[in-house]
Amino acid sequence: MKVSTNWLKDYMTIDLPVNELAEKISRTSVEIEGNSQMQGKMKKVVIAKVLTVEPHPDSDHMVITQVDAGEDEPIQIVTGAPNIAEGQTVILAKHGSVIGDGIKIKKGKLRGVRSNGMLCALQEIGLDDNLAPKELEAGIWVFNAEDAKDLVPGEDAFHVLGMDDHVLETGITPNRADMLSMNGTAFEVAAMLDVPLSLPQFNLREIEQKTSEILAVEAPSELASTYSVRVIKDVKVQDSPLWMQKRLWNMGIRPINNVVDTTNYLMLMYGQPLHAFDFDQLPSPHLQVRAARDGEKLTTLDDIERETSAGDILITANDQPLMFAGVMGGTSTKVTEQTTTIVLEAAIFEPTAIRHTARDQSLHSEASQRFERGVDASMTLVALDHAATLIAELGTGEILSEPIIAQAKTVELPVVSVTLNHVQRVLGIKISTSEVGAIFDRLQFSYQENSDEFKVVIPTRRWDISIAADLIEEIARMYGYDNLPTTLPVGEMTPGGLTTAQTLMRASRHVLEGLGLNQAMSYVLTTPEKAQHFQLEPGTPVQLNYPMSQDRQQTRSSLLTGLLDDVAYNVAHNQKDIALYEQGRIFIADSDQQQPREIEHLAGVISGNWEERSWIDQAENVDFYTLKGIVERLLANYQFKQPFKFVATDQHAQMHPGRTADIYVGDTYIGMLGQIHPLTAKSYKINETFGFELNLDTIIALPKLKTQYNAISRYPEIARDMAILVDKDLDAATLQQVIIQAGGRYLEKIELFDVYTGVNVSGSQKSLAYALTFVDRENTLTDEVVTGAMDSITSTLKETFRAEIR
Repeated sequence: MKVSTNWLKDYMTIDLPVNELAEKISRTSVEIEGNSQMQGKMKKVVIAKVLTVEPHPDSDHMVITQVDAGEDEPIQIVTGAPNIAEGQTVILAKHGSVIGDGIKIKKGKLRGVRSNGMLCALQEIGLDDNLAPKELEAGIWVFNAEDAKDLVPGEDAFHVLGMDDHVLETGITPNRADMLSMNGTAFEVAAMLDVPLSLPQFNLREIEQKTSEILAVEAPSELASTYSVRVIKDVKVQDSPLWMQKRLWNMGIRPINNVVDTTNYLMLMYGQPLHAFDFDQLPSPHLQVRAARDGEKLTTLDDIERETSAGDILITANDQPLMFAGVMGGTSTKVTEQTTTIVLEAAIFEPTAIRHTARDQSLHSEASQRFERGVDASMTLVALDHAATLIAELGTGEILSEPIIAQAKTVELPVVSVTLNHVQRVLGIKISTSEVGAIFDRLQFSYQENSDEFKVVIPTRRWDISIAADLIEEIARMYGYDNLPTTLPVGEMTPGGLTTAQTLMRASRHVLEGLGLNQAMSYVLTTPEKAQHFQLEPGTPVQLNYPMSQDRQQTRSSLLTGLLDDVAYNVAHNQKDIALYEQGRIFIADSDQQQPREIEHLAGVISGNWEERSWIDQAENVDFYTLKGIVERLLANYQFKQPFKFVATDQHAQMHPGRTADIYVGDTYIGMLGQIHPLTAKSYKINETFGFELNLDTIIALPKLKTQYNAISRYPEIARDMAILVDKDLDAATLQQVIIQAGGRYLEKIELFDVYTGVNVSGSQKSLAYALTFVDRENTLTDEVVTGAMDSITSTLKETFRAEIR
């Protein structure tokens, strides 16, 4: 927010230079993002009075004027301004002056007639087109008669126009919405400087006629916790006085007329948005606050026709939309020079709806900014009365009595307690009870002191304070952060450690990185289409109400979608050999839960060539078994009590139906692995890619064996190979489990090293070759024992699978 230091000085005495004030505010409350002055390096621009106006002998549009600029002799100026006239009070850039972007004004001749300066419009002396009350084409700036009475020719024009005012740009944080007003900022600065504060006062005068005699209002509490209107009749709409206009343009708001300017001026003062309707343009004398329907038409004050949507709040009359409540008014009831009766509105609208409208319509206004962050509920009706008073004064109107209050928010002041001991312990300072009390006095917080406890009543303007820690922060700010001593934290040292879940997650990352995969971190948000892909369990992705882009609308239901985006990015940059993994959370919204479930997942992808195994080996393409080996090594590290297994499946739409398997530990489903479906890979513009995804939360919950050390056997191993003919549809994992069970206690290791189909093997069969390793850790193993184990395996395979031993 822009803060005028001249306006601030109306509230209190400020003896500090502007730079020191800005630094103090930055160190104490909010950041100062800028310190500007409209005058800049411009100089020698004064107030002048037009004495005479004569036609130029050689020009149809120029005139020769004599102006009084406070010097001994009048100054001759030649100008082409269309609105020049005798008796006007204007702005003169004298010979030797500097205006605008460093333009120097010098004496010269225009069509043969000497001109000793230039009569100026506001834009020509640095006021932005968006802030100037009149268009540049309208001519020079002319002070109205009322303002001109107090002006002296030769007086510094920049001072008269307020362009020498230093304006501070404050970076308001969401918790300090109170500083989106001059009153709120004044409370803060007065407390900071420890000086008395004087707030603006007004004297409301009403006539006997009641507001309810000509107007009715309806406002449901769920849309507007406070809604009130006043009516001012017989108003003369005209330009605002100079004192108001210069305050508005210094604060970045363009002056319009005395009614609109008053609503903006009081909004800046109280932080309470207000709106004025032309009573005679209302479709009916019955205002209604209601929820919008989809597709209603409304032309706003920026002359753009807009369509409403469900979630907006409208002010209507006779069911016709008049304005987006709390955001922007409509053209149909705007105040013009023909307006004579004003309906003035003050309200507190539901913040979520205001935020929805501002985002949906791309219409972020000064009003919406304040309603979104919160306004002072105790000042809403005060601001309404003050605005009505000022409009009546500036427009010579009359205020009808008894405003209509359709809703009024009940304001209960919270009480927060804090002890002196708590303050001292948190801040690490020895501060006295009287010092703490003095700080609360400076902040204008009322309180009760009992021994070393303070019970502080929080004013409505500071709704950011709700707990003792907030009060301690206020004490620290006013005490001065620079005055707090540097101390080390005191506390009992405790050993750090990882939880079981953290240990498993970290170990998972170490295993995958040891196997050659690199960690990736992908976006949590994705498109609605991708959010449905690769789901391990049914559920609904979470839709954002206000997504920042079309590609980031919903939360992910799988990590694989993000990893495939990473693969696509690498492929697009000519990096085709890829091995990535990611550990993170996915989000599932269940119909019976308001909050989505967050589930920890682990996923990986590989594509292209695998790394070379030795200096003479060639790189080989990754395949299903490359990925399966990685996953097997990872799962073996978890040391489940029950064995894990891979079961072929075609139930994953985005996976290759013949090269995909679900993963189980016992009967518990923990994830899947396989080849990404070629059509899916094509949509991502990637080559043949393989991926896996595991539910880490399920893995963490499964029972596991205790990690223990097994000494290396001092006795020799005995290795045996066996080849088996089995049914072609029998999976190797099932066969391997049977071999392990039948092999006995000395079977240490089993490895499938060959799969053969073809010549000498029936088309319905396949040959599987295993290498079996036997070892006895306590004695030398004999051939007889191993032969017995092999016989047991052979007979079991024959009985179970009708296998043939080759």
